[in-house]
Amino acid sequence: MPKMKTKSSVKKRFKVTGTGKLTVAQAGKQHGMIKRSNKFLRNARGTMVLSEPDTRIVKKYMPYAGK
Repeated sequence: MPKMKTKSSVKKRFKVTGTGKLTVAQAGKQHGMIKRSNKFLRNARGTMVLSEPDTRIVKKYMPYAGK
């Protein structure tokens, strides 16, 4: 059997933690910072852990990410 391919969009956006959870960058930081509050910008720094239902969807596109 040939190897299964990982979705290119998924490998660019998500990382798998040691426990199998997915981390993703916070949303809402691409443009339009003037209209966002300072509190929002502070809280949207860095990464966050993806929710469990979303993790199940994304992991279907990552065949070798570990279950």
